[in-house]
Amino acid sequence: MQLSRRLPMLSAIIKGVTGRWPFVLAAMVALITFAVATPDGLLSKLDLVGYAVCHRIPSRSFAIAGRQLPLCARCTGTFVGALLGLAGQGLILRRHRAAAFPSPSVLVFLVGFFLIWAFDGLNSYMTLVNGPHLYEPRNWLRLSTGALQGLVLSALVYPAFNLTLWRHPSNQRAIRHPGELGVLVLLEGCLVSLVLTRHWLLLYPLALLSAAGVLTMLGIVNATLALLIVRRENTADTWQDAIGPLLIGLTISIVQVGVIDLIRYSLTGTFQGVFPLR
Repeated sequence: MQLSRRLPMLSAIIKGVTGRWPFVLAAMVALITFAVATPDGLLSKLDLVGYAVCHRIPSRSFAIAGRQLPLCARCTGTFVGALLGLAGQGLILRRHRAAAFPSPSVLVFLVGFFLIWAFDGLNSYMTLVNGPHLYEPRNWLRLSTGALQGLVLSALVYPAFNLTLWRHPSNQRAIRHPGELGVLVLLEGCLVSLVLTRHWLLLYPLALLSAAGVLTMLGIVNATLALLIVRRENTADTWQDAIGPLLIGLTISIVQVGVIDLIRYSLTGTFQGVFPLR
């Protein structure tokens, strides 16, 4: 029964892709160009996705099997945590097309998560520039506060995107009460615990999730802005209709990453750290 219901949805998605071939072509060209223009090796290409948004200072990053992850500890928590937060709202809480922001009681916690992230980030930055600080930062703290911030971002981006994309968005809250927020925090805790094991089998999955988190968050924001700019918001009825905006967001994000990489490398001459803060 479930398969019979899913087949029409899959068929609609396939038709949506083939019917929007210019968007598919643009995304493919962007992906192929990035793949060809960047150094060989999957991990090197994933590093360059992280390079566009993260300082990648080795001492502030996790290494697994002797290989540094594409993002620093804080950004790993932020972007992989945001990806997990989006999945949690859509798949676990089942808030499909939820376009109302979290309840006030949940927002209080989210503000607290943001302040914790900002405080730890400021304290960490002060150690980087040899300034006064309250405690010695640790990568597990960076990862944990980053994961909380990723949850904050997902809790804000998810309903905003639904509100902009769908013709008939749901008026339900993406996160209704602190209990549901607790479920998402538990997911983030599992992520932190998993990363801290640094098991060698996690190298490629975490690297892929890091790049996916960056492109997903950039893609959602870019797709939302594109819809607003061309005044095509609230036009999608099905996922078939959503394919075009999502592909536009992905294409813009890939180009954006490539341009930032080029500018940053031309200024610093390195793919590691931020000169001279390395």
